[in-house]
Amino acid sequence: MLDIEKRSFHFHDGPIFANIVLADEINRASPRTQSAMLEAMAEAQVSVDGTLKKLHDPFFVIATQNPLDARGTYPLPEAQMDRFALQFRLGYLSAADEVEILSDQIEAHPIEQLQPCVTLADVLRLKQQVKQVRISAELKRYVVDIVNATRQAEGVQLGASPRGSLALMKVAQAMALFDGYDFVTPDHIQEIAGPVLAHRLVMDSQARFSGQTAERVVADIVQTLVVPA
Repeated sequence: MLDIEKRSFHFHDGPIFANIVLADEINRASPRTQSAMLEAMAEAQVSVDGTLKKLHDPFFVIATQNPLDARGTYPLPEAQMDRFALQFRLGYLSAADEVEILSDQIEAHPIEQLQPCVTLADVLRLKQQVKQVRISAELKRYVVDIVNATRQAEGVQLGASPRGSLALMKVAQAMALFDGYDFVTPDHIQEIAGPVLAHRLVMDSQARFSGQTAERVVADIVQTLVVPA
């Protein structure tokens, strides 16, 4: 930022310097902006005028994405998609849930009444606890087998990377912790495999035209692979 009185520039923290960054319609950002976001997500840092500035800990991004056929959007590169641990497709609400939304917003928006439920110290403590959740050698191999199967599946042009294996293991550990376990079970891995891996796959054109989806590929792999005893 330019300081007119001092005739000099000084650095002003932008919105990326936060613990939680919400990127609405991320695929409307230009490729250059996405490249900067990729550095932040991969390295937890920002390069400004030749200087590296570390981001806060914890730092993570929540993003929404418009359909790629919408005007003014740019497809997210595979490397950037690979940085997101999870992807969920929201779809439409049930009629009952939609009626509840209408009722909740008659007088005010519910977000105006939100209150903090954890502190920063709580989040950092949970991060450390997740690392202590045990996962057996057999289940580590099960994770790798699932990810490796995506690279050989019919209709898949590009399978999940080793980052996908890491994400699947770590998210399964988090799932186990929230379920009150101090160890990972095959159910934790199977439950979260789709949201962790599907967005990392690149389907070939023939598979897309035939209606095959990455979600279906991952589901088929989970159903067919032998589960460790």
